[in-house]
Amino acid sequence: MKNNFFILVILFQTVGLALSTPQKYESIFNFGDSLSDTGNLLLSGALVFPVIGQLPYGETFFQHATGRCSDGRLIIDFIAEAFSLPYLEPYLAVKQGQSSPHGVNFAFSGATALDAEFFFQRNMGSILWTNNSLNVQLGWFRKLKSDLCSDNESCDDFFKKSLFLVGEIGGNDYNYAFFLGGSIKQLQSMVPSVVGAIANATSALIEEGAVELMVPGNFPIGCSAVYLTLFESPKKDDYDRHGCLKAFNGFAKYHNNQLKQALDTLRQKYPHVRIFYADYYGAAMRYVHAPLHHGFYGGTLKACCGGGGPYNFNISARCGHPGSEACKDPSVYSNWDGIHLTEAAYRHIALALINGSSSHPPLISSPLSD
Repeated sequence: MKNNFFILVILFQTVGLALSTPQKYESIFNFGDSLSDTGNLLLSGALVFPVIGQLPYGETFFQHATGRCSDGRLIIDFIAEAFSLPYLEPYLAVKQGQSSPHGVNFAFSGATALDAEFFFQRNMGSILWTNNSLNVQLGWFRKLKSDLCSDNESCDDFFKKSLFLVGEIGGNDYNYAFFLGGSIKQLQSMVPSVVGAIANATSALIEEGAVELMVPGNFPIGCSAVYLTLFESPKKDDYDRHGCLKAFNGFAKYHNNQLKQALDTLRQKYPHVRIFYADYYGAAMRYVHAPLHHGFYGGTLKACCGGGGPYNFNISARCGHPGSEACKDPSVYSNWDGIHLTEAAYRHIALALINGSSSHPPLISSPLSD
């Protein structure tokens, strides 16, 4: 049996994600921000002129815009494919009383781990894209729960076959503060609150019946085109040998280390639950370190879609806006629009989560696969 399992994993690594791992989950519930939003922001009507609702967004796989902040599929889409599940329906597309046997996506672009009140109290509320924080998304889940199962026994049976993804979330909490001029030292004081919010949400889901949860860390933001553009430095020593801003990557690692400690505490509190840490940072740095090996001939720092500049990110001509243009082949770029990644990059990261190289413990070691 084990030999067959490892053969499946090799096939998975060789030919792709779909249908190449043993069926382990019957449903997925996702919470997060624009890195995993499959349409909630677009459906909400919050944006008067939503560029994510038109091409070039969605051009690669769907060939039309879906509300995803990428040229194609996201990590959550590849995870669904890997377990032979349909793409998650955004929560705002679910009709009242509708059954959602394969799960729901609560992620909302612009969402924060901390409630909006935190930002308004610190005079940062005006920059928020949305008030639909992680707590709001948890409220949506609780509201939907009665349509998923009717009592404790049926809920336990349903959720033991479900994967819960709590994030990535928290990146926007820092983005908003950094973009308003906050220093790294100032933002380090935010990290315990952000991590605490993620840990509390994870704990709340466990109390609701979740037993398999994946909690991602933050990406290497110092390699992101938006940070490289807004925080460009004349000092060569501020960059690592790959061209990323060392201080901002250090901040991302600081957040991730605190998050891992919080998850260790939760594992001790809930020994019957499996909590995976998803190392988005490590998965992304693999292709930053070796872009050509991963097929990123256009590079890993420059955006595919943008309005010019050293990193093809122009705040006045962002992707989808007048003055911007998309590259001819997004698959050779890892960065899509300066903030979000391409389908090709998301696929590499998803593969690393499924095969265990960037998931601790490995997702494939779940008891459900035995």
